[in-house]
Amino acid sequence: MKCPFCGHENTRVIDSRPAEENNSIRRRRVCDECDKRFTTYEKVETIPLIIIKKDNNRETYDRSKIEAGVLRACHKRPISAGQIERLVDDVETEVFKREEKEISSETIGEYVMEKLKGLDMVAYVRFASVYREFKDVNTFMDELKKVLDK
Repeated sequence: MKCPFCGHENTRVIDSRPAEENNSIRRRRVCDECDKRFTTYEKVETIPLIIIKKDNNRETYDRSKIEAGVLRACHKRPISAGQIERLVDDVETEVFKREEKEISSETIGEYVMEKLKGLDMVAYVRFASVYREFKDVNTFMDELKKVLDK
């Protein structure tokens, strides 16, 4: 592993432990040249996943798109960065558990809404309004009524 500070190629692992609910390994490293410490994370490489968009276009899976959507929905809500990270991890786990090479963006959106519903109802309604493309106030009110009835 190359040192991010000096670029030296010899670094040592000084501590390893499971991270992210045993989905990755956190390694503390020290550079043999400059003695600076840094952390790396090791994750299992998964098969390339193709997302089928609503218009039937296909693109490669990009975790940051899920994160961005969830962050927008959770804006100014009492939700920590750790909770958002766990939610995205949970969605990603569900997606990769399917062991399919292609998955619809609709399926991913449903996973996200399911997780947001359990986390924060305002964030859930925000996400649903964009994801389900509410066209008018009545559609929005219908979704709110469903939420309030439960």
